[in-house]
Amino acid sequence: MPTKPLPAEDLSHVLTHAREAFLALHGARIFLTGGTGFFGHWLLESLLHADHELALNVRVTVLTRNAAAFRATSPHIATHTAITLLEGDIRTFAFPPVATEQDTHTHIIHAATDSSGQQASRTPEDLYNDILRGTQRVLELAAHSGTQRLLYTSTGAVYGRSTTLLHTPETFPIPEFPLHSYESAKHAAELLCLAKTLNPKPSTLNPVIARCFAFVGPHLPLDAHFAIGNFLGAALHNQPIHIKGDGTPRRSWLYMADLAIWLWTLLTRAAPGRAYNVGSDHGMTIAEAAHLTAQTLNPSLPILIDGTPNPTAPLNSYVPSIARARDELNLRVLIPLDEALRRTAAWHKTK
Repeated sequence: MPTKPLPAEDLSHVLTHAREAFLALHGARIFLTGGTGFFGHWLLESLLHADHELALNVRVTVLTRNAAAFRATSPHIATHTAITLLEGDIRTFAFPPVATEQDTHTHIIHAATDSSGQQASRTPEDLYNDILRGTQRVLELAAHSGTQRLLYTSTGAVYGRSTTLLHTPETFPIPEFPLHSYESAKHAAELLCLAKTLNPKPSTLNPVIARCFAFVGPHLPLDAHFAIGNFLGAALHNQPIHIKGDGTPRRSWLYMADLAIWLWTLLTRAAPGRAYNVGSDHGMTIAEAAHLTAQTLNPSLPILIDGTPNPTAPLNSYVPSIARARDELNLRVLIPLDEALRRTAAWHKTK
């Protein structure tokens, strides 16, 4: 069954606040990995909307394992004249031919790797190797195509799954992770990208790292390992919200329309060779997020918390500092979480 398009108000929101970034992409040829996923849908639909409104003459090559499946589930994206689907594996895909300058890729967004929670069926070694091989292949394409800008979507998990800081900055020391862990793979992939800025040989590539935290919005699974998605699913199905822990870990969620603004801005305007936290700095406990979800969408919904808080336990926080993105690029949280919950629920309810 085809997926629903994103809400018009969200696409307008992205265009309004990322207009400068979109104008910088006039005539761009973009290569996107992960285009069929959560991030990919938002990036592609917001770009196609901007292309329509601003006549950008942009073209996008989307790498996918199954082009037919993407055409079936997202025909409003996959069959657009600005989109070319390239079928292949991220580790081994064949480079598109470069017969003329129009066939090159001026920009690359590498967003193909899944989060660790989606990798339970795979060994750590396989996950580690796939992340690094995929990143290396993308970098080989960049060299082959003379790419000017590359955005790599990494993860805030490179700081650890939690810290005792209310807000974790980019300067936080990266800990040593177990060999072949998801976190170590993502950080190693970051270093592969950033090494291009240190290469003594001439290079046109300007890599930027987006360390992404947690998000909410249309296309977020409601039955996976995402806490806010599970809360939304419970509210929409009139079921109790169930927290298996004690509800005290601090988290935050950025609405996906804001994420699209951030990623397009990072691709076009961020300082090369630099990492930026991407997320909301409006932290709250898991229990507070559950109560906010219920209050916003279904006030009579019961909230069940299995654990009992330990007042002597250290702070467990996975909330970014966004001072760097705010101060350097004027990026901010524009849509508060309660409104994000309302918009996401409304999208799920529409036919």
